[in-house]
Amino acid sequence: MGLDPIVSVLILAVVVIIVLSVFLSFFPIMLWISALASGVRIGIITLVAMRLRRVVPSRIVNPLIKATKAGLGLNINQLESHFLAGGNVDRVVNALIAAQRANIPLIFERAAAIDLAGRDVLQAVQMSVNPRVIETPIVAAVAKDGIEVKVKARVTVRANIDRLVGGAGEETIIARVGEGIVTTVGSANSHKDVLENPDMISRTVLGKGLDAGTAFEILSIDIADVDVGKNIGAHLQTEQAEADKKIAQAKAEERRAMAVAQEQENKAKVVEMKARVVESESQVPLAMAEALKSGKIGVMDYMNLKNIEADTQMRSSISKPDTSPDGKHD
Repeated sequence: MGLDPIVSVLILAVVVIIVLSVFLSFFPIMLWISALASGVRIGIITLVAMRLRRVVPSRIVNPLIKATKAGLGLNINQLESHFLAGGNVDRVVNALIAAQRANIPLIFERAAAIDLAGRDVLQAVQMSVNPRVIETPIVAAVAKDGIEVKVKARVTVRANIDRLVGGAGEETIIARVGEGIVTTVGSANSHKDVLENPDMISRTVLGKGLDAGTAFEILSIDIADVDVGKNIGAHLQTEQAEADKKIAQAKAEERRAMAVAQEQENKAKVVEMKARVVESESQVPLAMAEALKSGKIGVMDYMNLKNIEADTQMRSSISKPDTSPDGKHD
């Protein structure tokens, strides 16, 4: 049983559409026609070869059309090699067109190198035409009189295309400007000098050539704000005085401890001496007995010695103050 003519036509149409889609995916006829209409001479085989090299033809042909219309004189091999290297072809072409309009000398090789280095070459060209203002964070510095000064600056820079590859970025500019601010304020005799003449910071910082080795050229440095901070000198002196006080207290405590130790040592010596006296006194009766036995002293001598001893004790008791409640001796 034959197919319905309408069904056959529909099947044929679907097959034709599929074949045509596959054909156009490998043979971008419309892109080729657009290139020819724009004056870009490119073969259809070249576009097919791009497909085989996994290159999207539109990402090469469309920038090439823009470059040709702008009169840049680029060829398809330059753009395709940059694309295969991982670059952004459209951005590079736009940067070249912008540089040409602004009379900035920029060749394709340098623009491609800047793009492959990870920098936005189009933004760099735009910054060369329209300088950018970088605002630094608040930088705190201390003048010679010990007063803290807080400074905020605005740095106007433009891109230096010749130093974009290998040049330092914005962070370096901010760090160098901050260093210049600290140096200028620190060399001022008084914080009042900085408050009266804030432009001295700008002149000093600009004179240091802070843009050397960076991807930017500093056009001006403007002081946006100057404030007075803490009295760092007085704070440091207070801390030093407190530290000296603690040291003096520690030394005094050390001397007191040494005095207490010396006192205890003297008391121990007194006790030791008293013990020796008692020990010596205990030897007296033995010595007296030995003297009597050996005949070195007589009985009368011994009695006279006892009388002298009794008389001495009596005199000692009389010389002592009266400690009884009624003031009488027992």
